[in-house]
Amino acid sequence: MGVEIRESSVSSEELAEMKTFVSDYLRASVENEDGGGRMRWYPWHSAEYRFNHILNVTDLAVEIAQKEGADVDVVRVASLFHDVAKLEADQDVHAEEGARVARQFLETHGDYPASFVDRVCDAIAKHSYQGSLGDLTLEARCLVEADLLDKVGANGTVLMLLRMGYEARTHMDSAEMIERVYERGEEAVSRVESDTAESIAHERLKRVRWFREWLEGEVARMETDERF
Repeated sequence: MGVEIRESSVSSEELAEMKTFVSDYLRASVENEDGGGRMRWYPWHSAEYRFNHILNVTDLAVEIAQKEGADVDVVRVASLFHDVAKLEADQDVHAEEGARVARQFLETHGDYPASFVDRVCDAIAKHSYQGSLGDLTLEARCLVEADLLDKVGANGTVLMLLRMGYEARTHMDSAEMIERVYERGEEAVSRVESDTAESIAHERLKRVRWFREWLEGEVARMETDERF
């Protein structure tokens, strides 16, 4: 009585089905909107970019979860669904909408324990939380930390340089754009709670500093920022 009859482990086949669902859902979100969807002129607002971001966050979140002792299954599934509603819902409600979509999927595609579904959906619903990460469950914290870290480092630098092209900026603006990546990384370091996430953040910040130094050494008239 009241005992869950199934372990919360998720098979590779189930994970593959979730990935396919999330990818298809993102594409449908774009196709169902007038004019090609919300802010589709930037590549990172496309279904392709959003799905890649989800996979990046999942890898990071699982790494953090494994080293910090969190429930890896909860973190992995929550990460896969965390931005599923990003392209159809407003930013301030996309986390809650993502949790709703995830709950509907998990309750109709398998025999997952109710407690497992609740923990997954709680992490998704809170992944945009702006307060202290110490207020969250360990699993939600792993997801938030991974979400913060994805846009730090080499990946964040490339995204900023892509943005320059879409905004018709010259390459002389690259120092300013890369500084934004560094500032975002510093903000991430100030927010993360786990030793694992902090270590990843510092390693990624090194890459941004190196890139800036290389740029200064090769591009004439590039302004020097002493913080680097």
